[in-house]
Amino acid sequence: MNATELKNLQAPIKDQYREHPGSAIITLKAEGKIGEGISCKVETGKSIVEAGLHPATGGTGMLACSGDMLLEALVACAGVTLQAVATAIEVNLKSGTVRAEGDLDFRGTLGVSKEAPVGFKVIRLEFDIDTDAGEEQISALKKLTERYCVVYQTLARGVEVQTTYHT
Repeated sequence: MNATELKNLQAPIKDQYREHPGSAIITLKAEGKIGEGISCKVETGKSIVEAGLHPATGGTGMLACSGDMLLEALVACAGVTLQAVATAIEVNLKSGTVRAEGDLDFRGTLGVSKEAPVGFKVIRLEFDIDTDAGEEQISALKKLTERYCVVYQTLARGVEVQTTYHT
């Protein structure tokens, strides 16, 4: 896909959102079923992933770790956003790799230490790209990828999470 094709594809969608801002508000959903042992089966839209405990908390390593899934969602979103932005600003990406890694202190998750945080202390997102683009274009690519990546922005700025339990 080139910049013109992308702009033509997105133009009517952008017009719709400008004319009817409420139509741009979409609710994304995920659902999981509590599984056997300590697990949860999540439908990804393409398959069902069974998540369980990370080995650092007693898991076997045979089930997906939700922390890994969070990083995978970041990599997927950042990679797609990078390609869309590169296409839109006509930066030729020959190839690329996106990596995310995050540091956790499992003492917090297991309740061993109240001082240890529960969750990632830091997440590092790394892009290795093969391109002929100059510094100015790469700077624009970085800025726009970070600006428009949904998962990146959600993690970077934080989000209110509302919890409800039904019995």
